[in-house]
Amino acid sequence: MNPFEELQHEVELILQTVASGSLFGPITTYTPYIILVILVVLTVVFTAKSRLSLVPRGRYVGTIEFIVEFVQKQIGYNMMGEAAKKHIPFLLTLFIFILFSNLFGLIPGSKAATGTMGSTVALAMIAFCYFTYHGVKKHGGMHYLKSLAPSGLAGPLALFVWLLEFVSMILRLLTLSVRLFANMFAGHLLIGVIAVLVTLFVQPFLQTLSLTALPMSFAGLGWLVLLIVLYTLEIFVACLQAYVFTLLTSFYIYSAVSEH
Repeated sequence: MNPFEELQHEVELILQTVASGSLFGPITTYTPYIILVILVVLTVVFTAKSRLSLVPRGRYVGTIEFIVEFVQKQIGYNMMGEAAKKHIPFLLTLFIFILFSNLFGLIPGSKAATGTMGSTVALAMIAFCYFTYHGVKKHGGMHYLKSLAPSGLAGPLALFVWLLEFVSMILRLLTLSVRLFANMFAGHLLIGVIAVLVTLFVQPFLQTLSLTALPMSFAGLGWLVLLIVLYTLEIFVACLQAYVFTLLTSFYIYSAVSEH
């Protein structure tokens, strides 16, 4: 049978695999992976803390310190300056959780906790509540709402701009959650499809060991090379999406607490 004729059935199975299904009650097929990531992150953080010294020793502690410094300097201080100091723990928590969730999804047979809209919306809501809380704390509730529109605008124009900014603020929930989910879901789906193509093209040769199936196996090797390239690219995307989500959150915090 033509491998491409079997592909449609295999893609349907992949979609069923990556889809979020209910295990029981509100517990979905992604919930165990979310819990697993939380446990791994806690283990990594507390293990690194126990090994801290004045001079970092070992790659393990060095890697953790690199991540901490990256979030501090490249995300926090670059966006907010010294005001970022109080927000670094929150930004670091977001970054590490999303990064580990994304990377866990690349383990064969595993799921990315960020590969479902439920978890990415929850992360976006946490970020939204955080920067809104600090904006209200800094300016007061009414002043924070009024500050969405720049001062000095005429009445009707000020109202129009305020409505646009208010809608834009609410849409941050959507932009944060959908961007992360779409990238993770699409990337894992693509890798799954290419992996199936490798199997479909190579399997006939391994089953029959005939010369007639040899050209198809060479095509399978081509798909394998593409799979390796995409897998490497997906590792980069996993890191990039953790960076983008945290960077946008940092910008929203800065916008909320800064003077308009």
